[in-house]
Amino acid sequence: MKILILCTGNSCRSQMAEGFVQCFAPAAEVHSAGTAPAERVHPLAVKVMQEKGIDLSGHRPKSVDQFLSQPFDHVITVCGDAEENCPAFIGTVKHRWHIGFEDPAKVTGTEAFVLSEFRRIRDDIEARFGEFVRKETV
Repeated sequence: MKILILCTGNSCRSQMAEGFVQCFAPAAEVHSAGTAPAERVHPLAVKVMQEKGIDLSGHRPKSVDQFLSQPFDHVITVCGDAEENCPAFIGTVKHRWHIGFEDPAKVTGTEAFVLSEFRRIRDDIEARFGEFVRKETV
């Protein structure tokens, strides 16, 4: 099974989802990408995933363009804000899904509050992608 998880910057949500899916379905080939990739994976995404035992420190944001010629069983968009444009994947796909999440990189406030929001969104990603994997990779 081949899965692509898409967002805009490929620095938080799609990276966390990729990490969880790789953990939940080790036999699957999982990638994440963005339409406008950031320079790096957000440090707080790396931190909160490390708390779950998943290491994103070697991950790098990637452009969706590098995957257009590859077929996928599942392409999942994770944008969640009404102001965001979900990226469209124009390659060959068997199933398209949208599992939306708020963007933790846009959260403002104290350092403690921002970290708590990264954890909250991480936990939501873990729960919803866990459910996706249970239903779709059996």
